[in-house]
Amino acid sequence: MDAMDKLVDVVLANNDRVTVRVGDTFLKIDADHERADLEAAAIALAPIPTPEILWHEPPVLALAAVRGRTLGRLGHPSSAPAAAWSAVGAAVRQLHDAPLPPWPATSAESVECRMNDACGWLLANDVLPARIVERNRKRAELVLRPYGPVFVHGDLHLEHVFVDGDDVSGIIDWSEARQGDPLWDLASLTLGNEQHVDDVLAGYGRDVDQEMVRAWWSWRSLVVVPWLVANGYGDPDEFPEVGVLRSLA
Repeated sequence: MDAMDKLVDVVLANNDRVTVRVGDTFLKIDADHERADLEAAAIALAPIPTPEILWHEPPVLALAAVRGRTLGRLGHPSSAPAAAWSAVGAAVRQLHDAPLPPWPATSAESVECRMNDACGWLLANDVLPARIVERNRKRAELVLRPYGPVFVHGDLHLEHVFVDGDDVSGIIDWSEARQGDPLWDLASLTLGNEQHVDDVLAGYGRDVDQEMVRAWWSWRSLVVVPWLVANGYGDPDEFPEVGVLRSLA
């Protein structure tokens, strides 16, 4: 092992969990043991490329590094080719066509409550003008309609998707996997990257209500901003999600 392999790199640290990298091993330390157990089980069930589980001793889940690079970073242009985005769309379709996992979907009541709480926080803390919050809330309310649940990743943002050339080399962070709305995954993936929606849907190979994708963009952006602030991610004005809310309004 050379000197670089001995370094400990803190990849993620918030109030819920910490992820560190040592060489080619990622150690996820989660205070919620059930969430870590769920992630390990979801990785085992998912029919698409995932990280190899090296060992699992709560509260630590050890995973092997995934080859390639992330699909992109929210708020920055993605350098991945259109073919890679289409390949990700095909992988998501494969996941959505898989047998349902045993964990139930989040209730519509919970989805609505989180949205209402987030909107109240945004207004109380003067993060955005009321008209922008209300326009996004109105759009986000569309996601409360009935849908056919599928196996969803649950947190499918750009930095959880790795590609190697035009191929999907791995999808990481499965702790939010469950039964859910397929358009939630597609919206999470394309948030802030509207120019790649057609590429993703070409690979997904199924007609999709793009207005509903936009509704999930509004919902995710509304809900994530208070969480980012609570976990010390900085000034809300600098969050890409705030830019998304402004553009959608």
